[in-house]
Amino acid sequence: MDVYAKKLKQLFMTEFVFKYIKKNRELFLELVNSLSIEQLNKIPEGYRNNIAWNFGHIVVSTQSLCYVRSGVKPDLEIAFRAKYAKDSKPESFISQEEIDELKRQLVSTINTIEEDMKKGVFKNIIPYSTATYKHEMHSIEEILTCTLAHDSMHYGYALAQRKLV
Repeated sequence: MDVYAKKLKQLFMTEFVFKYIKKNRELFLELVNSLSIEQLNKIPEGYRNNIAWNFGHIVVSTQSLCYVRSGVKPDLEIAFRAKYAKDSKPESFISQEEIDELKRQLVSTINTIEEDMKKGVFKNIIPYSTATYKHEMHSIEEILTCTLAHDSMHYGYALAQRKLV
């Protein structure tokens, strides 16, 4: 496969992954919108977090994966980063105002990542592995694929929790 065809295939696959990340997030938003603030905050028996935390976690972790851990923007300020970081858990009631802010960031942050990708911002990244998947990622395309899997996993957790709240 020549270089042009390879780049074209890579671009097509990336657009496909963005499409599914956004669709997954739309579904997660529908779930969040269908529940009360009390349901979003309830931690079901056997879980250490709630639907609100899973929702916030995907918003925060994607930015961290794409910008901070890759070394592209290691000092990027990410709203709610510590609160929804890996291994964190809800320490207090998550307000409707905070949920609304996370809703605003849900797709806008993905759109920013997509724009930055088109600008070539992710040309040189520092390879790294996530604790969840333990696979070293060397490109933004790999990071986005990981993001899709990660978002889907947390959406699945939230769907399971919905049955218990």
